[in-house]
Amino acid sequence: MKLSGLKCGETAKIVYIYGGNRLRRRLLDMGLTPETEVTLVKFAPLGDPIELSLRGYSLSLRKEDADSIEVEKPL
Repeated sequence: MKLSGLKCGETAKIVYIYGGNRLRRRLLDMGLTPETEVTLVKFAPLGDPIELSLRGYSLSLRKEDADSIEVEKPL
């Protein structure tokens, strides 16, 4: 499932990051690495960007970029 497919308050673990080298490197540099747990905090009023909580900080991410992150929800 894509990161942008989570609902508010849901937590998931990053499995893989798709995209070109520049996008992938930028997302990895922001701490969005495989095996990291992320929680979707909220959507902006028009749905873009989304706010994530990970590694003890908040991160706003465009929905387009969130579409390139594959996550899995815990069982």
